[in-house]
Amino acid sequence: MSPRPEEAAMRREVVKRIETVIKDLWPTADVSIFGSFSTGLYLPTSDIDLVVFGKWERPPLQLLEQALRKHNVAEPYSIKVLDKATVPIIKLTDQETEVKVDISFNVETGVKAARFIKEYMKKYSLLPYLILVLKQFLLQRDLNEVFTGGISSYSLILMAISFLQLHPRIDARRADENLGMLLIEFFELYGRNFNYLKTGIRIKNGGAYIAKEEIMKVMTNGYRPSMLCIEDPLLPGNDVGRSSYGAMQVKQVFDYAYIVLSHAVSPLARSYPNRDSE
Repeated sequence: MSPRPEEAAMRREVVKRIETVIKDLWPTADVSIFGSFSTGLYLPTSDIDLVVFGKWERPPLQLLEQALRKHNVAEPYSIKVLDKATVPIIKLTDQETEVKVDISFNVETGVKAARFIKEYMKKYSLLPYLILVLKQFLLQRDLNEVFTGGISSYSLILMAISFLQLHPRIDARRADENLGMLLIEFFELYGRNFNYLKTGIRIKNGGAYIAKEEIMKVMTNGYRPSMLCIEDPLLPGNDVGRSSYGAMQVKQVFDYAYIVLSHAVSPLARSYPNRDSE
């Protein structure tokens, strides 16, 4: 499931084309890749996330939009400027490859998050396998985007890191661990056993489950912990799961997957009369 070299090369070409337009406009600007393309945890359908660093008082979204149109980088109707979003971005689809790209300005959090994830990928060699399967699983159920009622890929990665940090069997982190078993245990934890109402997830300092009341003490602007409450390891006071309003739907599909998979590997399943149809 991991990307083929051709896919990576194709995406690098897309980045190069956009970077050429940006450097043409602002020779001193820096362009950084973050998100799943940067960590290697992307599916064929994943966007490329780019951030442009430079000296502007306000993000020059319209200027860049015009330049991208002029150079025919994007499909004409695909370019959108979302200047009212929490993080203003330009969205586009590359003309040649149909890969989707999001471009933001002077936002460091994405680059820091990518660095953070790469560190944990070194620490837990099994993490990428788990993430790619879970991403595909959620994509097939339309639950891989916050705005369709799913959870963000950053939330999913933090849930998987926490799962590995707090796994009762220390051997669960070994490179030769049974990956199928780990997947079933992940589904069991977040589909059945995790108490979404009262518990928050903490990654820093080796990981912990903490009462939501504790998290609430450091939250600003009167925010309350969300249903899927994940303390942002890079930004204290921020709840990563805050916009995941469909977290309970995700819990349900995890629970269903746990039932189906654990039944399939159970020794009892062989004696069920309907095994042929399954």
